[in-house]
Amino acid sequence: MWAVYAGLSALFASLTAILGKIGVQGINSNLATAIRTIFVLVMAWGMVFITGAQAGMKDIGGRSLVFLMLSGLATGASWLCYYKALQVGQVAKVVTIDKFSLILTFLLAALFLGEKLTLKTLLGGVLITVGTLVVAL
Repeated sequence: MWAVYAGLSALFASLTAILGKIGVQGINSNLATAIRTIFVLVMAWGMVFITGAQAGMKDIGGRSLVFLMLSGLATGASWLCYYKALQVGQVAKVVTIDKFSLILTFLLAALFLGEKLTLKTLLGGVLITVGTLVVAL
């Protein structure tokens, strides 16, 4: 089932780029990000209440809360940069460079989470890097 959700995530991410590029035309990219974030917030909290997950709020520990807040700040910074890049750049190039985060994630997961970099992961990372350079240059 995770693969279905991952596929849907890819579909929605591609729509995010296309719809965002159209939506950011003629307005400040920071304002566009803020408007988009309102809808993300409403949708996320809506899903929490629809699924009854709000009951789990009392179980969130301090460590989890700190890391979720840091993740939220990283997401916000990513979105601000992404929408500015979409505003001034070509979608195909922006998205390709943005997806280079995969390589950074492989490396950071190995460094901070102790995840193993397998030969398959390294080979995939090299191919993604080459593909990123081909599209971006």
